[in-house]
Amino acid sequence: MHNTKYVFVTGGVTSSLGKGIIAASLAKLLQERGFSVTIQKLDPYINIDPGTLNPYEHGECYVTDDGAETDLDLGHYERYLNIPTSQANNVTTGRIYQSVINKERKGEFLGKTVQVIPHITDEIKRRIQILGETGDYDIVITEIGGTVGDIESLPYVESVRQMLWEKGNENAIVIHLTLVPFLAAAGELKTKPTQHSVKMLMQSGVSPDILVCRTEHEISDDIKRKLALFCNVKKEDVIQSIDAETIYDVPNLMLEQGLDTVVLNKLKLSSKGEPELKVWNNFLQKHKNPKHEVEIALIGKYIELQDSYKSITEAFIHAGSTHETKVKVRWVHSESLTPKNAEKKLLGVHGILVAPGFGDRGIEGKIRAVKYARENNIPFFGICLGMQMAVIEFARNVLNLENASSTEMNKSTKNPVINLMESQKNVTDKGGTMRLGAWDCELKKGSKVFKAYNSELISERHRHRFEFNNDYLAQIESAGMKATGFNPKTGLVEVVEVSSHPWFVGVQYHPEYKSTVLKPHPLFVDFIKAALKYSKLKV
Repeated sequence: MHNTKYVFVTGGVTSSLGKGIIAASLAKLLQERGFSVTIQKLDPYINIDPGTLNPYEHGECYVTDDGAETDLDLGHYERYLNIPTSQANNVTTGRIYQSVINKERKGEFLGKTVQVIPHITDEIKRRIQILGETGDYDIVITEIGGTVGDIESLPYVESVRQMLWEKGNENAIVIHLTLVPFLAAAGELKTKPTQHSVKMLMQSGVSPDILVCRTEHEISDDIKRKLALFCNVKKEDVIQSIDAETIYDVPNLMLEQGLDTVVLNKLKLSSKGEPELKVWNNFLQKHKNPKHEVEIALIGKYIELQDSYKSITEAFIHAGSTHETKVKVRWVHSESLTPKNAEKKLLGVHGILVAPGFGDRGIEGKIRAVKYARENNIPFFGICLGMQMAVIEFARNVLNLENASSTEMNKSTKNPVINLMESQKNVTDKGGTMRLGAWDCELKKGSKVFKAYNSELISERHRHRFEFNNDYLAQIESAGMKATGFNPKTGLVEVVEVSSHPWFVGVQYHPEYKSTVLKPHPLFVDFIKAALKYSKLKV
């Protein structure tokens, strides 16, 4: 029987220390050593999934091939490991309680009083082990969201305690990510926050096997010895995680610190090879030593929290590295764009990307950005809502269709060039009811997207309710905007291009979700190539 090992990653002292990056970096190193690894995220909020959350609340909502709306950390997992995640890789408290309550309503607990222990913790443990029981993975890394001491995280920590006891210390271990702050006034690093964090974890019955210490300064051997003594770990199990230049440096830093070696020793596993990270470091070398630079205007309405567009900015990094080009992002709030200031705000950029979103706020600014890109032959990339705005702009300003719009923003528009999908018209619940996950798309030969993908049939991830209205297809195509990608089953338009423009592409799907370090997304690669070409024309 396949014996899957489990690694739990908890966090202490403060949030945003980078549990997801540490988990992904460890997974990358173990993958390089020949192990089959996956990562899952347990989120303590009561939402069923982040699909109904405002991006200001939780950053972008990441979507998997099987249509799961998940935490943005799953994007890091895929970008590092280059393997897809699924519904099983992200679990929320809401989903846990929903499952338990559904079972209670069906009478599956045979009249028992339903309690946090054992019923909630049993469901958490079941979810944790779904991936391990497939037999596909040697190691499952589970990141526990939140910070130790949060009331919301207690059932997860208790579930970890139970699993450590059930599996044994050779099959399940805990990595605790904590903070060792530097007090400038005292001129020294302080270990007390970590001591208190570990003490709080131990009060829940969980003793960490490994400490990963986030720090701005090198941690001395004396400090490591002190932490080991107070936190009940060995000195070699105290791992320094110093602030890095980029998140893509972290696997190398963890390799230098020996995190993967310590983990394998704890789990009594023999390495199948040494991590070489050849392709990874080739990417990193190009990323850190660019020969060129382009500036892309990202037009969005959540730009105050840049994590709202995390997958897009990371896709820029991947594509930029391919061309040895630094991609500088000019963040432009769509609400701030007016006919009078559009040229001033967009002057000098080498490409314009209109980002996804929902609702009518900032829509006119996005349309102005599309118009500026189209009329000035600036490389343009529209994603999801961005593609829809491109269609609306074209209909208004080229076809002169008065007040052309989407029924999302204007239900009574006379020219609904973007309309609600037929299958969505009777949907009332908001959560998990959009067109989600991977859908096929057939590309027209000779089109820009066909040349970028070098393939006639592609599969891309979706997250939307509104679509191109095919009633306007012939009219729009006759004016020069061509539909170059279609869903083979529904006939719905997936891709539009402006034939006379050097690079003007709008896609209904989200290509950013599939861009990884090892496989930069072809559309982003081609977009940056076009921006680079445009930048040279402007020298």
